[in-house]
Parts: sequence; C-alpha cells; structure tokens
Amino acid sequence: MRASYQEAALLRCLFLLAVCALSQAVQARDLTLAEAEQLLARNNRDLQAARRATESAEAQRLIAAARPNATFSINSTAIGANRQPDTVFRIDQPFERGNKRGLRMDAASGLQQAAHNDFLDVLRQQLALLQGAYFDLKQAQEKADALAENAQLFGGTLNAAQRRLKAGDLAPADVAKVQVDYERAQNDARAARAELARAQIALGFLIAAERDALELRAVDPWPALERADAAAIEQAIDARPDVVAAQARIDAAEKLRELARAQRTRDVTLGAQYERFPGNLPINSVGFGVALPLFTGNDFSGDIQKAEVDRYAAMDALERARAVAGNELRRAAGDLNAAAERLERFEGSLLGAANQSAQASEFAFNRGAISVLEVLDSRRTLRAVRIESLAARSDYAKALAAWRAAQATVQSLEAR
Repeated sequence: MRASYQEAALLRCLFLLAVCALSQAVQARDLTLAEAEQLLARNNRDLQAARRATESAEAQRLIAAARPNATFSINSTAIGANRQPDTVFRIDQPFERGNKRGLRMDAASGLQQAAHNDFLDVLRQQLALLQGAYFDLKQAQEKADALAENAQLFGGTLNAAQRRLKAGDLAPADVAKVQVDYERAQNDARAARAELARAQIALGFLIAAERDALELRAVDPWPALERADAAAIEQAIDARPDVVAAQARIDAAEKLRELARAQRTRDVTLGAQYERFPGNLPINSVGFGVALPLFTGNDFSGDIQKAEVDRYAAMDALERARAVAGNELRRAAGDLNAAAERLERFEGSLLGAANQSAQASEFAFNRGAISVLEVLDSRRTLRAVRIESLAARSDYAKALAAWRAAQATVQSLEAR
C-alpha cells in the first residue's frame, strides 16, 4: 500500500513537471521590429557570408601591398677536387617599376569597397525580407485571433439555433446548416494556427532563432499610411549600395587595366654576392649584378586585352545595376500606392459596414426576426471582409518595407 502511495506521488510530480515545461514552451516572446532587425544584423547567415567576403577583400588588399621578397642563395663548386670548394653567397632583390604596387593597392581598395557595398546590399535585401516576414507573422496572429473569434461566434449562433429548434421555431435542416458552418469555422481556426506556426518559423530562420521560433510574437502596430514619392526615384538610384558597388568595380577595373599596361615596364633585380675561393688571391671577393627581363616571348598583349574587356564588362554591369534599381524603385512605388488605396477602402467603409451588418443580423436571429440563411450570409461576409482587411494591412506593410528597402542608400545602411 505504501508502494502504491509512493507511485501516485511520483506520478503527480511528473505531471506537474510536464505542465510547467509545457507552459514554458508555449510562453510567447514579444518581439518588436527594431529588436528583430538587431537580431538579423547579428545572426543572419546571409549577412555572415557577406561579412566573410568583405574580410577576404581586406586580406586581398594586404596581399596587394606586399613587396617582392629577396632571395638568398649559396653555391659551391669544385667539391671533391682535392682542394677547398669555391663558395658564393648571393642576395637578389627585385624592384618593381611602373607604379605596379600602387596600382595593385588601388585596385584592391576598389574591390574592397565594392565588397563592403555588396554587404550593405545584402543587408538591404535581408531587412526587406525580415520586415515582410514580421508583418506576415502579425497578419497570421490577427488572422488566428479573428478566426478563433469567428468560430466562437458560430458556436453562439449554433446554440441559438438549437434553442429555437427546441422551441419549435426552427427546422432541423436549418440547424444542420448552422452546424456545417460551425464545423467549417473550427477547421478555419485550426488552419490559421498552422499558418501562424509557419510564419513564426520563417521569421525565426531570418534571425537564426529556429529553436525559439514558435514562441515569437510580433507586437509592433501596423505602419501608418504614406505614399511613394515618384520624384525620389531617380535620386535614389545612384545612392543604392548595389549601384555604388558596380561603380567601385569600374574604378578597380581601370586600375587593373593600367597595371596590365605597366607590365611592359621592366622590373629590375639587383644582386650582391660574397665569394670565398681558397687557393686564389685574393681569397675573398664581393660582386654586384643587375638583371632585366627580355620580352622575347610575352609582351603582355593578352593581359592588356583581357583587362580592357574586364573594364567594359564592369561598365555593362553598372548599367544593368542602374536599370535593375530603377525598375525595382518604380515597381515598389506602384505597389505601395496601390496597397495604400486598397487599405484605405477597407478601413474607411468596408470593415465597419460588415461589422454592423453582422451584429444586427445576430441580434435579429436571436429574436427570430430573420432566417438562418440571412445570419449565415452576414457572418460569412464579416469573416471574408476581416480576412481581406488583414491581408490588405499586411500587403501595405510589406509594400512599404519594399519601398524603403528599394530606396535605401549606403549612408542610411551604414548608420544602422
């Protein structure tokens, strides 16, 4: 008997521990958009890869600044000739001419700046994705709440229908219709909860918080209405980081073209040697030497042509980047203005009218003034308008994020 009492106590403890663990697991973590952006900047994997590319470009600049190494050699002759060998100690130091080192450093600096601007462009794109995922989560939260409320309202409608059935005021077929809509509302609420989990997982991936993704909850309000300024499009193109990066690559390509041409300027190698020759007078001697390359097989014509082609390719890339930026800005401006107009219509009249109609229908049905079909129709209309209104808010918020990301400048991104 004592053993059974101990087993029961153990089961109660395990049950309490499970309840505590479950309550901690489902505890929501309120997340503002500013906090999400900070987590993105610190943890996002695409940004980390872009940082590595920037660090690699910085290392390439150190490589470009390096000077040629000297060589030290020891040569001995007459070994095993019944006399002490002749030994020569020699140092040779190459010297670059034609400003090759300076051109390499300038080109590497341009590529480093391009890599840094590439990082800023990745940041610009990831911020747009983050804001879109954040407002997708907010939409999923409010949709889950709205459909849960809708399911509860259908439960009230079903109870009212069952009361009227018992009172003989409603046919069983009409109650069955209400029952069908009630079950549909329950299914919609369950589907909304699954959609909420997907939105949490998507946001968690962007901030590298997959383990805690199901605890995330967006708490920022929906953004206020604003319109895109078409006059800002042309001004924003040349300040975008992708366009600035393309321009930096043109500057680097021009330096590399000059470096290819500088290969025709001969480098000089100066050498000094010390020779010890036992049996000769004098035994020790020193000497000097100069070495120059002879362009008998390669005059660097191919290198110069390739550098010229690379420069034209960089110019083509700049034109493409400017065209892509312009198209993105114009598309984002159009999407933002259209989304703002759609949201204004919902908030101005549609949502309020649907709420009033549903409340009036519910009141009338409870008092037997209208039929089941009328109350179900008004309830479906309210559900559709509420879901469409949430979609309109989300579309506007994401369009605003895309517009702001499209016109983000190097200065604004560096200030983050």
